Amino acid sequence: MEERVVLVSEQDEVLGTMEKMKAHENGVLHRAFSVFLFNDQGEMLLQKRAEGKYHSPNQWTNAVCSHPRLNETYLEGAQRRMREELGIEATLSEKFNFIYKADVGQNLWEHELDHVFTGSYNGKFHLNIEEVSEVRFISMEELDSEMQAHPELFTEWFKIILEEYKHHL
Repeated sequence: MEERVVLVSEQDEVLGTMEKMKAHENGVLHRAFSVFLFNDQGEMLLQKRAEGKYHSPNQWTNAVCSHPRLNETYLEGAQRRMREELGIEATLSEKFNFIYKADVGQNLWEHELDHVFTGSYNGKFHLNIEEVSEVRFISMEELDSEMQAHPELFTEWFKIILEEYKHHL
């Protein structure tokens, strides 16, 4: 099945859909969501993208980031991708949304109206190895240190979204 993204205006008005790869090649604004999950110790869940991903393989990023389908809410999409990638359920609450554009290499762009959700999770994972190679929890202090020392280990969009997240704390 061809995966499509929902194209939108800066006011989140639906303009149509486009094949996902074509949207990323052309840097067209589309809907997205990002999920930040934390355990009881306040550590953030990171996932390492699978080696077979078409961009940003083997890089660490937030718990889940993807695109809602046409006629699917941002929250429904976020919950669907948590199940599909991590094999989990968690209660999420939306914190904010913003627009960003990031060069992710290979002449691909993420240009997204991103809705950011947070939640807590302390259970087991059932990883979809085609999407995620591993997960780990990390303190915010350790994350900041790792990102500063080795920025190449993290996805470009995660760096942007994390900074935006910190402004909304």
